[in-house]
Amino acid sequence: MTRINPNILSKKQQDIFFNHRCRHRHIYSDHPNCFRTEVLEKGGTLVEGYWDIETTGFEANYHHMLSYVIKIKGKNEYYKACITKEDLDSGEFDKRICEQLISDLNKFDVIYTYYGTGFDWKFARSRCLYWNLPFPEFGTLQHKDIYYMVRSRLKLHKSSLDAATNFLGIKGKNHVLGKEWMLARIGNAEGLRYVLEHNVLDCDILEKLHNRLENYSKRTTNSV
Repeated sequence: MTRINPNILSKKQQDIFFNHRCRHRHIYSDHPNCFRTEVLEKGGTLVEGYWDIETTGFEANYHHMLSYVIKIKGKNEYYKACITKEDLDSGEFDKRICEQLISDLNKFDVIYTYYGTGFDWKFARSRCLYWNLPFPEFGTLQHKDIYYMVRSRLKLHKSSLDAATNFLGIKGKNHVLGKEWMLARIGNAEGLRYVLEHNVLDCDILEKLHNRLENYSKRTTNSV
C-alpha cells in the first residue's frame, strides 16, 4: 500500500488529499494509492472546470440543449459547443453536442456549477441517456455546487447567480434577450452565438464567485 506523507505536499495537494474523493468515492487520504495514480502522476493537481448549459426549456423529455461551456479553472480556455440549424433539420437536435459534452466532461476531475445539482446534471444526463450515450457514471467525476455555498454562507433576498455576483461586485453577468433566445431556438447562427457567449460569461463570473467564497466552506466534493 502506498504511504503518503502530507507534510511534504504542497498546500494545493494537501487540499486535494484531505478534501477530495477518488474514483472509488473515498477521500484521497483513505485511498493513497488513488492519490498517487490520479493526482501525483498527473502533475500533482486536479483538472477543474466551471460548467454551464443553455436549453430550450426545463424538462428534458420535451426540450433539448442549445449549448454548453466548460471553463478550465485558472485559465482563459474553454470547451464549448452549440447546436446548428442542420442539427435541428436532421431531427437529431442536441445529439451531436451531447456526444461532445461527454468527451469534454471526461477531461476533468472536478466540475463546478451553479445549481447544477438541480438542473444541469439532471438535464444533460437525461438527454444523453435519451440518445443512448455513455454519460459519466456515479463515482467517475466529482462535483461542487456553488449555489449551496451561497445559500449557506450568505444572507441575500434570493440565492441566484445574478444576486450573489451583484452583491459581491462581480461584473460580467448578462441576460439572454427574448429575440436572441427565440432565434437560437430555431437554429439561427446569430442567436446561438449570443447564447454561447452567455454561457462563457456565466462560467467566468462563477469562477470569480467561487474564488470569493471557497475559504468560507468545506472544500469537499460529491460524485455526479
